[in-house]
Amino acid sequence: MVSPAGSCLITTSKTKKDVVTEFRTSEILEAARKVFAKKGFHDATVDDIANAAGVAKGTVYLYYRSKQEVYLAALKFGIAQMYSALVEEVRRVSTTEEKLRALIAAKLAYFEENRDFFKIYYFELGKIPTHPGTIDSEFKSLYLDQARLVESILKEGSRKKAIRNLRTDQAAFAISDLIRGVVTQRVLGWTKSKISQDVEFIFDLIWKGIAAQ
Repeated sequence: MVSPAGSCLITTSKTKKDVVTEFRTSEILEAARKVFAKKGFHDATVDDIANAAGVAKGTVYLYYRSKQEVYLAALKFGIAQMYSALVEEVRRVSTTEEKLRALIAAKLAYFEENRDFFKIYYFELGKIPTHPGTIDSEFKSLYLDQARLVESILKEGSRKKAIRNLRTDQAAFAISDLIRGVVTQRVLGWTKSKISQDVEFIFDLIWKGIAAQ
């Protein structure tokens, strides 16, 4: 097959080794998220992670050089997984209202199903105001991708005159913080609302502030 540029388009398939590696690392990272969420970074050990994943300690070190590397990999794996879910849901709908509601619903649903991930994710976010220099650059980039996704929805809404003129970059972070606040309430058990009720609450609060008059 030839690409439009005239070069050959090469397709590659995964080898058995690739499949095994992908399976093993995903098992380890899922287990690591639970261990770090329960014990915290300092008290968690590689032995704990290996036991939770059902693999030998040496298997963990086969893929990751240290506990810190496992921690960052688990964090990035979760963010990338969540971002893919958000993009997929946003692409299913067409209007600005539908996209915002879909994004809110997908994010609440992801954290509801992955409460262990929420704990380590927001622990890292909490470091940004006080220790910005310690934030991993890839983690920061993945976090900003989410804000850019919200901003892209707002920019499209502005072009279509669905929302009023506003600072879309600033609004994107404000919306992200609002969602985070509601997720925190849910994870801590401070609300008995159904997810659908919280989605509508967040959407209504946002839409009343940004909708075109």
